[in-house]
Parts: sequence; structure tokens; C-alpha cells
Amino acid sequence: MRKTLFTTLMVAAPKLALACPVCFGESDSPMAAGTNAGIWLMLGFVAIMLTGFASFFVYLIRRAKKIAALQQAEGTT
Repeated sequence: MRKTLFTTLMVAAPKLALACPVCFGESDSPMAAGTNAGIWLMLGFVAIMLTGFASFFVYLIRRAKKIAALQQAEGTT
């Protein structure tokens, strides 16, 4: 039932309602500039989050090595 309704709506909808001006080739429009800015912003968020995770794990590895070295130095003394 849902597939039939969806197909009917897709066939009945005009083609102009299915795509934004960027898809029709207006690459100089403000909507295209906004879309590009949004994409760069989301990529920036992803890069910041991945950098944060990586630096946290580097911090944990360094801390574990430092604690292991201190425990080894205390054990041999």
C-alpha cells in the first residue's frame, strides 16, 4: 500500500518540486552558496570531532606509558 502511494505521488509531482535550483544548474544562486557553506561546515564538525577523539586516545596512550614507567622505576628501586 505504501509503495503504491509513494509511486503515485512521485509520478504526480511536477519535476520542479523534485530538485533544488542547484540541481538545475544555477550554480551562482545564493542557495548554491549556502549549500556549499553548509557542506563545509559539516565537514569541519566531522574533522573537529575526529581530531578530538584521536587526541584523546593519544593522551591516554602517553599517560599509560608514563604510569608504566613510574611503576617500573618504583619497583626496581
